[in-house]
Amino acid sequence: MSEVDPPILFIIGPTAVGKTDLAISLARELGGEIINADSRQVYLHMDIGTAKPTPEERIQAPHHLLDLMPPDRSFDLGSFLSLAGESIREITGRGNLPIVVGGTGQYIWALQEGWEVPEAPPDSDFREAKQQSAAQDGNDSLYRELQRIDPQRAAELDSRNLRRIIRALEIFYVTGRTPSSFRKRKVRIECSLVIGLTLERSALYRRIDDRVDHMMESGLLDETQRIAEMGYELGQGPLACPGYRELGQHINGELSLAEAVQRTKFQTHRLARRQYTWFKLDDRRISWLDANSPSSVAQAKELVGRLQ
Repeated sequence: MSEVDPPILFIIGPTAVGKTDLAISLARELGGEIINADSRQVYLHMDIGTAKPTPEERIQAPHHLLDLMPPDRSFDLGSFLSLAGESIREITGRGNLPIVVGGTGQYIWALQEGWEVPEAPPDSDFREAKQQSAAQDGNDSLYRELQRIDPQRAAELDSRNLRRIIRALEIFYVTGRTPSSFRKRKVRIECSLVIGLTLERSALYRRIDDRVDHMMESGLLDETQRIAEMGYELGQGPLACPGYRELGQHINGELSLAEAVQRTKFQTHRLARRQYTWFKLDDRRISWLDANSPSSVAQAKELVGRLQ
């Protein structure tokens, strides 16, 4: 194992495809430690709705970058890269295999390819002005602005994710460069393997729907209510993700529970489609495996064996 370029395993794919199970299996068999690359699982209290590894799963393999901050704090790409880099150094220092797991494509490729991080500190005046603009003209007006400036970054974002849209516009405002232009390789991780899990689209949607039903049975509505009672605003910032947003609308009397659950499923389907814009099936960087195959773990182990 090189001190400069230790081997690193990435496990990627859309939501609900089975990344956690595969990562834990490989970590147990290969002496690995898991680094979270899901932008929502870094937040406290958001456990059921983000499908965060359970306490039982965390006992089976060491996990890093979970439960770092409350849901009203900002966690950006630069924070992820810094903390992930620290975790990688610690894990390899113990002689173990870092396994980076998640569906946030920006985090995965920024780490794997060594992207340049924009030096664009938050501008509170700019953000407030854009929030006022969104309140007056709607989120779509800012999304269309981003589409004109940087269609590549816009295609990767949910048009309702106001926080990320404003951040992308802020980067352009502060630096004069489009957010996607920062994807220059500086310290690419050469000794790495990217394993992707995928399913046929209808099978993935069924798995998503089943997981949403399981989340509801496991207490997602109660979790959402507790988060609201703590004073966090549902549907804003990190809590704008599927589940918390729709159940927040139910709690506020805007949707029936059945409507909220159905919309959560639909929006999670939409999330999976966006994730495939980051993880393309014809991307030669990715070794794709069928998530339904009983031999997927064995196939993954064989690929990792070649890496090591």
